[in-house]
Amino acid sequence: MHGSARPLNRNLRISPVDRRGRTIGHPVLVAAEKIGRRAMEHAEQLLFDPAIAATLLEEAAASVSRALLSKRHSRQAGVRDLPSYLFRAFIRRINRAKKRQLIQEAAILAHFAESPNSTDPNANLDLKILVDELLTRCDPVTREMFYRRIQGFSWKEIAFSYGISEHAAESRFGQAIHKLAKKLGLKTDVRI
Repeated sequence: MHGSARPLNRNLRISPVDRRGRTIGHPVLVAAEKIGRRAMEHAEQLLFDPAIAATLLEEAAASVSRALLSKRHSRQAGVRDLPSYLFRAFIRRINRAKKRQLIQEAAILAHFAESPNSTDPNANLDLKILVDELLTRCDPVTREMFYRRIQGFSWKEIAFSYGISEHAAESRFGQAIHKLAKKLGLKTDVRI
């Protein structure tokens, strides 16, 4: 955060300038103070780092400041409820950031599934932790299937472990990946 920061609540401060150097107007800073706690609670529910959420709030505030200035110059009607307007702008930024994050996680998951054998067990530890976080969104059987698959098990071996057909194991896992991709808004023909 930049410049002389103003407190939103005891844990969060917002700067009058966002990270791109765009100025945040005083009325928008006041509105940010009103929504700060609620905005951060919402971001934390989506598992965002508070520092990232604060940066996104600053960016939303700078965008809203520019929009207000533009409305004033073009003599358009002003914003009736500035805190709500700012909160919606913040939520749009959070949702876009969350979608980007999930797309990156899905790409990592697909990478691991495509190259199941790793010669170095400590390689890409951060990547493995990220995949683990993504897999927490899957049911336990799908998680186990994924781990077995990256350990080099064939679909036949995985199917045998669960007492189902090879096709059923592959289908179940594929459906889970496709559901995740659909939630992310991706079109995928991933074959694992």
